[in-house]
Amino acid sequence: MPDFEEIYRSYFADVYRYALALSRDAHTAEEVTQETFVRALTAIDSFRGECQVRVWLCQIARNQYLSLCRERKKFSAPPEETGDGGIEEGFADRETARHLQVLLHSLPEPYKEVFSLRTFGELPFTQIGELFGKTESWARVTYFRARQKLKEALEK
Repeated sequence: MPDFEEIYRSYFADVYRYALALSRDAHTAEEVTQETFVRALTAIDSFRGECQVRVWLCQIARNQYLSLCRERKKFSAPPEETGDGGIEEGFADRETARHLQVLLHSLPEPYKEVFSLRTFGELPFTQIGELFGKTESWARVTYFRARQKLKEALEK
């Protein structure tokens, strides 16, 4: 197990980007990231190595974000898509971007979160599957279905 300082340097940007994708607010993302590393520091000895360190940290960040939302009694949904072509091109138009954001907010879980993790968190499908305790194939299928749901809703 690498030392904590090395973990912090290696994964800070990834955890922050993931927290920002969840919250869509820089201040909240900073708060979640800081608390994630505090929690990771206190639990580093209990890390069993069953997943990658990055996935473990993102799990902590996700839990921290959800806890923060509960504390604030305000659930901020993850943001709209900017992934790999298709409907993402519509973001040049602010009206379309707003509409896509509303559509993304209306997606049921786990579609909304898988879509956000892939698009905004830039996580590979393997790690998304690990976060949910599922397979890479499950993550791919869920992401594809989320994209399809967004495309269909956008065409209406």
